[in-house]
Amino acid sequence: MRPPLLRVDRVRKRPPARSMPGVSSAARLADYPPRSGRLALLAMLVAFVLVGLFQRHHDNVAVAAVAAAVAIAAGALMVQPRGVPLPIYAVVAGAGITVLCTGNSSEVGWLGICLLAGWCTLAAGWRAGLAYLAAAVALFAVEWIWIDPDPGWGPWMVGTTFTVLAAGVVRHERELVAQLRAAQASLAESAKAEERNRIARELHDVIAHTLVVSQLHVASARLAVQTDPASASHALAEAERLGRESLAEVRRAVGLLRHDSDGVAPLPGAADLPPLIERFRSAAADVTLTVTGDLHAIPATTGLALYRIVQEALTNAVKHASGWPVTVEVATRADSAELVVESGASPGSGEGVGLDSMRERAASVGGRCTAGPGGRGWVVQAELPIGGRT
Repeated sequence: MRPPLLRVDRVRKRPPARSMPGVSSAARLADYPPRSGRLALLAMLVAFVLVGLFQRHHDNVAVAAVAAAVAIAAGALMVQPRGVPLPIYAVVAGAGITVLCTGNSSEVGWLGICLLAGWCTLAAGWRAGLAYLAAAVALFAVEWIWIDPDPGWGPWMVGTTFTVLAAGVVRHERELVAQLRAAQASLAESAKAEERNRIARELHDVIAHTLVVSQLHVASARLAVQTDPASASHALAEAERLGRESLAEVRRAVGLLRHDSDGVAPLPGAADLPPLIERFRSAAADVTLTVTGDLHAIPATTGLALYRIVQEALTNAVKHASGWPVTVEVATRADSAELVVESGASPGSGEGVGLDSMRERAASVGGRCTAGPGGRGWVVQAELPIGGRT
């Protein structure tokens, strides 16, 4: 009777890992300067306004007091703007300072204009800072040309410009730091995901292989328990041994995560392929191994990938095409190792965790692996580099 068609179990595909969404500069720096910094800026603004009020040259005391109060109130709202863009509060505060200090270039209160221009640049970005700078320079020019023709207005223009440029540089550096932290977080998340995938591949390959071969031994024992008790006992002993080996390999894979895992046994390599084939043969699987070249010449990392690909290919062949002969051919070249695993029966869909694992293992060492219809039914082919990535 023809054995069942080769069937590969479907698994629900995991959604792709979400990459960190791009965050705009304004969003990254929405809370910059921090609250403590904004309070410090407000304290300086209040100090400048109060000095300007006491130093005032304004004829109307009431108007000067109201202008100072408006500047301080608008500055207080800049600490935590709600529903209104911060530059608008800065314009209102600047208007209060202008009313308070107009007509005299020696007023200390004009420092508040410099501070507000820098605050806008830090909190709202270059556009807001440059717009406020343009308005401040225009204000000083009007004061200089039409109200108080005093060369002292020039330093205020230069000082405000310098303040905006310095604040812009600080904001730019802050944004670079935010981008660096986001990149570091993304790399850390990618490293965690890669480590989880690596452990999942190891556990899947070890457990799936052991369960399939153990199942063959148990099935042989069940069939021979009445007619050949000695064979049944041997098969059960083999299943028990495989169980212990599986537990040891699981511990070894998990032990790689520990910092004190120096005593953990090494992972299998290409030289361990003959014992792997013999393990399947002992479970009555018809497997033939042909090796061309020296398996010991294959590096450890590439050898592990090769071993796991063969292990998964044989596990799938025994599981889904039981009774059909399987051939394994390994050939080592000057710069690569080539693998062909051919089994009988008609293939299924060609999708599953095991097939993805084989492709990922080949890609992890710079090689490639394909699996699909061919030969007598199903062929797994892999080419892995030796001594470098190709």
